[in-house]
Amino acid sequence: MAIAEDFEFHDDLHPIDMVESLAAHHAWDFDRVTDDQIAMTVDGQWRSYALTLAWSERDETLRLLCTFEMEPPEGREAELLNMLNRVNDDCWTGSFNWWPDQKMMVWRYGLILSPGHGASMDQLDRMIRSAVGAAERFYPAFQLVSWGGQSPDDALKIAMADAWGRA
Repeated sequence: MAIAEDFEFHDDLHPIDMVESLAAHHAWDFDRVTDDQIAMTVDGQWRSYALTLAWSERDETLRLLCTFEMEPPEGREAELLNMLNRVNDDCWTGSFNWWPDQKMMVWRYGLILSPGHGASMDQLDRMIRSAVGAAERFYPAFQLVSWGGQSPDDALKIAMADAWGRA
């Protein structure tokens, strides 16, 4: 039985409880920080990503942050910020921010739910996989701009595009 089937008819479940079940199902390391927040680590091809999901009952919004360290050498910050603008133009489901004080690249996304309606397991799983997918897609390009000295135009050429159709 798929994990989504376990929660199919339970709209009243807390979203963080559902995310915790997803993390356990996928064998991701996680820590339930509070009743309304969970932190976990998801391994990608390029690196491990730290994800934090927090639920706001007042706003009925589930906020996701997917972070990884990014410390460009001095003099490359302007190119990295230019790259962020270019990348975010290509992202529809969230956006990247660079937090210079923490030396972190951050993917941010907020899932706003209709009053009285919960998220589905499939929706939460897709949200997490989309965040990791965006980080995986653009991580090499961020590295090329920061450490390889390449221009954003050249670095974006290596960012893997979304696949369409079948092979």
